[in-house]
Amino acid sequence: MPIGSTVELTKASDALGRARQRAALMPDLLVEARRIVSTVIAGWHGRRRRGIGENFWQFRPFVDGEQVARIDWRRSARDDHLYLRDREWEAAHTVWLWADPSSSMRYQSAAAPVSKESRALVLVLALAELLSRSGERIGYPGVIEPIAARNAAERLAGALMNARPDDRFPPDDRLRRFSEIVMISDCLDPIDEIIGFVDRVARRGIRGHLVMVADPAEETFPYVGRTEFRDPESGGRLTAGRAETLKAEYTQLYDAHRTVLSEHCRRLGWSFIPHRTDRLASEALVSLHTQLAGVPQATGHRS
Repeated sequence: MPIGSTVELTKASDALGRARQRAALMPDLLVEARRIVSTVIAGWHGRRRRGIGENFWQFRPFVDGEQVARIDWRRSARDDHLYLRDREWEAAHTVWLWADPSSSMRYQSAAAPVSKESRALVLVLALAELLSRSGERIGYPGVIEPIAARNAAERLAGALMNARPDDRFPPDDRLRRFSEIVMISDCLDPIDEIIGFVDRVARRGIRGHLVMVADPAEETFPYVGRTEFRDPESGGRLTAGRAETLKAEYTQLYDAHRTVLSEHCRRLGWSFIPHRTDRLASEALVSLHTQLAGVPQATGHRS
């Protein structure tokens, strides 16, 4: 058999194996997602976004170029400034959810209670549960079309059990203007490729939220002595006689990688949320809710 055919068969077998592992985990992940939702639901008030509706949301200062007809003259008469009267958006909104399925997401060090993949899927299912309770439409690129249903999280979990995910980035052919996408990934792909995808989606008028999930060992680099490192994507190996001598350079490169992503997201109006798997999943969920609700948050916050 040609070498190329052998490689393709191996990749197909690996993808099938990962799909089966994910399917086996899904029931427990759905239970965990609902447990997390129960801890934060008391503070969940739905999303408040400016748009077309009947309900009053807020007053805000008038800016040159906006419609004069929207000025609230009664409120403006109280002082020397002009104010607009904003209303809440009442139409169902589509939020796309995506968890990185690449092999690197399966990494779990001794310092972490769960793998990056498990945490990403729990966050996706928890968001599906919360958003569906607020009447939002949620979808998962390449897996499930947008739906507005109370059992959206359960339906998404079932769809993911039968899906054979691809590596790299989510398919974006179904993403439309004014929708939002939540991407949960370890963001270990080459920086130019990540930025290229983000730019392509942002140009369509889609707002994004990028959660960079990390194992604590990936941030702290606790390795000492002779250590073998293996790339889960390519299978490449690197043996270091004294791993501790690599720590300073590694952490500098890792922090620079994250800083570039954070600043690029900020320039596009996207949110960027770093999250470690040794922290509570509910912390990341609250941060995501804050961003989806349109409340500004410092991009350097680690949850």
